[in-house]
Amino acid sequence: MQTFSVGEITGYIHELFDADSVLADVWVRGEVSNLTVARSGHWYFTIKDAEAQLRCVMFRGAARRVRIDVAAGDEILVHGRVSVYEARGEYQLYADAIEAVGGVGDLHRQFEALKAKLDAEGLFDAERKQPIPAFPARIGVVSSPTAAAWHDMQNVLRRRFPLVEVILSPTLVQGAEAPPQIVRALERLNRRIDIDTIIIARGGGSLEDLWCFNDESVARAVAKSRIPVISGLGHEIDFTIVDFVADLRAPTPSAAAELATPNRDDLLLDLDRLRAGLSGLLGASLGECERDLERLQSALRFVTPGKAVSAARRDVVERRVRLARAAEIRLERLRDRLASATRALTAASPHQILARGYALVSDEGGALIREATQVSKNQRLNVQLSRDRIRVRVDE
Repeated sequence: MQTFSVGEITGYIHELFDADSVLADVWVRGEVSNLTVARSGHWYFTIKDAEAQLRCVMFRGAARRVRIDVAAGDEILVHGRVSVYEARGEYQLYADAIEAVGGVGDLHRQFEALKAKLDAEGLFDAERKQPIPAFPARIGVVSSPTAAAWHDMQNVLRRRFPLVEVILSPTLVQGAEAPPQIVRALERLNRRIDIDTIIIARGGGSLEDLWCFNDESVARAVAKSRIPVISGLGHEIDFTIVDFVADLRAPTPSAAAELATPNRDDLLLDLDRLRAGLSGLLGASLGECERDLERLQSALRFVTPGKAVSAARRDVVERRVRLARAAEIRLERLRDRLASATRALTAASPHQILARGYALVSDEGGALIREATQVSKNQRLNVQLSRDRIRVRVDE
């Protein structure tokens, strides 16, 4: 069995590349990404499309001959040869010429188109931004549990405001599968009633690495959040659609953690100032009370106890006389009302009515006779007079 060392097999692949006439002289069209200009003058960048990406290197001599401005997002034509960089076992395009084909690349066009669309809908308006709570009890974080950004934020939050509870809603933060996961992570936090602030975070990367935060579904989920959202995505120079939609944009994940919380040291200083102010107010109040007490003590020195007792005794006597008079008047009024009620009851008594010549007529069963139609001929009736009762019989 023939075996090869890594160097041998890599060298063999290198020879195959160099022997290929197509790879030796090729024009490649793609969008510029991750452009770096080294101190040596060499250019290192990537060109890509929707299906793949290709690393490129252009040495200083060739770079000096480029007559167009090249920036990330530009769509360009690159000429050169594709070969193998054996030290890393990677193939790359060794570029010797660059030409422009149409300005900004496809990803940038998509970015600008979505940005214009959401801006027209008012999703970037300052009026719809929610205020960030000053003293959150719980902060929800939408990020990857393995990301350095997540660990950096935990350190910042523990240092600045140890009282806050941090709850991670885990998700992918890169790749085609990331957008739906990010949306679900936001929805999970919004279903809770105890979250005060949400931070959506990811560390730095290329335009492609951060592209999931330019997804329309993610942007709309952030805009729909009932909980204020702080974005901390990439580095300070990186901007995503989510940054425009979020209630507050932070340049980095660590900065987002700082913007979401008060500084413990600042709070302690504020407490010291309040304590000093309160002590001053209490001292002033106690001083005023002491002065009032001294004034009262001075006034009491000129008051004779005997005079005070005599005045109090006279006041008691006067009050007793007024109370007795008021009770007498009240009793007299009650007697008058009782006499009036007695006279009215006496006048309405049946005996008084009979004494004036009236009589009560009833049948043998005791039923009162009020009309002639109630009796018949030869019926016996009782007649009650003022003092006597008589029995009669009806003739007609």
